[in-house]
Amino acid sequence: MTTTTAAVTVGQQAEPKTYGPLTRTDFVKYQGASGDFHPLHHDDVFARETGFPSVFSVGMLQAGMLASYVTDWMGVENLRRFKIRFADKVWPGDELTCSATVTDILDAADGRRAVLEVTCTRQNGVVALVGDAEFLLN
Repeated sequence: MTTTTAAVTVGQQAEPKTYGPLTRTDFVKYQGASGDFHPLHHDDVFARETGFPSVFSVGMLQAGMLASYVTDWMGVENLRRFKIRFADKVWPGDELTCSATVTDILDAADGRRAVLEVTCTRQNGVVALVGDAEFLLN
C-alpha cells in the first residue's frame, strides 16, 4: 500500500493502523527473534520483584511496528532516516495505534524529501514512541 511519493504534501496523514492487543507471547516471540532475553520482558515474578506491575515489551518491538507501518505507506526503498524516542512502556493487553504526518518537504543532495512525524500511541492516549522519518520523493 505504498503511496506515490511524488504527490505527498505537507499536512498529509497516513491512515492510522492499530496493532494488538499485545500479549506476553508477542513479547517472547520478539525476544526470540532479537536475541534479547532480559527477564523483564517474559518473567512476571522477576518483573514484579524489580518494581514493575508485570512484564513489558522490548521497546524495539513497537519500534519495528512503527517502522513497518510508515515504510508500508512511503516505501522502504525511499526511507533515508528513521529516528524514534521511547516515551512509555507497553504492557500486555495494550493496543498500539501508529500514525504519521508529513511535516515538511526538503531539498536534499539526493533529491526532495518528505519529513514525517511518527507516533505509536497506547489505547489510553499515552504516546509510547515518538519520532521522525525522512523519505525520498520520486
